[in-house]
Amino acid sequence: MEILCKSYHLCPAICNYACMYQNFQGPDNPTRTKSVQVGVGDETAEVDKNVDISLSSASMKKGGYRACMFVFGLASLENIGFVANMSTMVLYFSYVLYFSLSTSANTLTNFMGSVCLLSLIGGFISDTYINRLYTCLIFGSMEVVALVMVTIQAYSKNLHPDPCGKSSCVEGGKALFLYTSMFLLALGAGGVKGALPALGGDQLYWNGIDGGKALASYFNWYLLSTILGGIIGVTGVVWVNMNKSWYWGFFIGTMTALLGFIVLAIGKPFYRFPPHGNSPLLKIAQVIVVSIRNRHLTPPVSPDELYEISEKERDPSEEKIPHTDQFRFLDKAAILCDGTNADPWKVCTVTQVEEVKVLTRMLPILFSTIIMNTCMAQLQTFSVQQGYFMDPYIGSFKFPTASIPVIPLFFMSFLIPSYQFVFVPFARKITGHPTGITQLQRVGVGLVLSIISMSIAGLIEVKRRNRSIEDPLHPISLFWLSFQYGIFGIADMFTVVGLLEFFYKEAPLGMRSLSTSFTWLSLSFGYFLSTIFVNIINSVTRRIAPSKQGWLHGKNLNSNKLNLFYWFLAVLSCLNLANYVFWASWYKYKIKDSEFKTEAKSTNGQN
Repeated sequence: MEILCKSYHLCPAICNYACMYQNFQGPDNPTRTKSVQVGVGDETAEVDKNVDISLSSASMKKGGYRACMFVFGLASLENIGFVANMSTMVLYFSYVLYFSLSTSANTLTNFMGSVCLLSLIGGFISDTYINRLYTCLIFGSMEVVALVMVTIQAYSKNLHPDPCGKSSCVEGGKALFLYTSMFLLALGAGGVKGALPALGGDQLYWNGIDGGKALASYFNWYLLSTILGGIIGVTGVVWVNMNKSWYWGFFIGTMTALLGFIVLAIGKPFYRFPPHGNSPLLKIAQVIVVSIRNRHLTPPVSPDELYEISEKERDPSEEKIPHTDQFRFLDKAAILCDGTNADPWKVCTVTQVEEVKVLTRMLPILFSTIIMNTCMAQLQTFSVQQGYFMDPYIGSFKFPTASIPVIPLFFMSFLIPSYQFVFVPFARKITGHPTGITQLQRVGVGLVLSIISMSIAGLIEVKRRNRSIEDPLHPISLFWLSFQYGIFGIADMFTVVGLLEFFYKEAPLGMRSLSTSFTWLSLSFGYFLSTIFVNIINSVTRRIAPSKQGWLHGKNLNSNKLNLFYWFLAVLSCLNLANYVFWASWYKYKIKDSEFKTEAKSTNGQN
């Protein structure tokens, strides 16, 4: 195709799209028939009979940043209500549903953990059964229904419990209504998070065609879109929640989410969708089962002796991955014994084995970021409750306590463009890397900043508690919290984008949604770990403290030791950073078959 284009001097855009079209036609596709030889001068090109070289202008317009704009629209609009709810829900649980301090924090972190954990479902479905757009719209409808239920409960006094002095006062039908809406909201929002980032990535990184620069920029702009929506949420919507009524705030979040999904659906004519392959979980299971079955076999010395299929036989949802030396035990799955048929449950291809190796190499990176997300959970729970005991006034204006996250979001809205247009070009000149620094280096910067944030959070809490005890009528300003929020916001900017790009780019072609969901899986484990830490810390300190009260007991922060909990997380984060550096140094980035061949040719040329 490329030779034909050069010979006839065709439009480069048409040629690029035609090559891409040719690469992604499956063997059973009626438009891909026998190829014919077309001679032009001294060169011969192989052309599909039914591939229309001219291609329609409508097809040529698919993908690119125009398609991504609809993704950015949903990311921003949906995040207006989501971030507002995340910022205020702990207060809603405490002062409307009458949960205790620790129960409110744990309920919110369990909810957020469920949202992120359920993103795996959205990622799996969009990789295997339906495209990412339909996945977002189906789960989005669940999210909108759940937001309607939350609004109804906030509006109806009959669905509010009476104060009871227990850790939770919600019982019976009220509890059923609450937890049904929370589960449906977690499932809907999680499913959308599992598919949406990869939907946008597909528009710019179709089988690696546009390289890493466009993909890295996309995830920066994706994060900026969520931040802009978050700024509106933690200012406007939170102000409505705190000063007007809770149900009005939830109603606004419902309407903006609904509008966002309409915007995403309108963009359907502009999207391009990768072909679906076999179930990623099925392929992983096949490699594990066959490697165990062949555990007594010895892998060949040369990887060329392992089983692999030709490009003509390869599924269009797969990209060939060259053999690597890590996890040699899994290579036993690619040994084809004499007299054995090439059945998927008897032998796996090298590419299939390498896909499992890629996912296995990702796991230590995933687990090394959990502690940071546990730290982030504190900013959405205990730090919000800290603000409730601080001076919220700027002159005569009362700043909503739950709106304090707008400070880091505001800074990040300027830092992300600065990072993209200033830092990346500067770093690229020094490192030679297309994105300035690697994805794992970016994550490492975020982990360091999270340690600093937790250390400062402990100092601020000491200052807040001392002032509240010495002079309760004149508490310190709410804006002291901006230090811990601001530093952690920058940390989040580095880490989230780094992880999204890392998991998307390193993942096998047919597992990109599922792999991108690993970012949210790390968040999920972080939130659940926060709940575990709170319970364990309370249980242990209740036994050893002279007062026989836990660090995080009751509703009165002034009698708690929240600062010690922050410092505990800071120390734990330092240990985790050392663990992360080890695994990041050990990790080997995926090499595509085309890059492997180019590298091999240059090596042979030097020899």
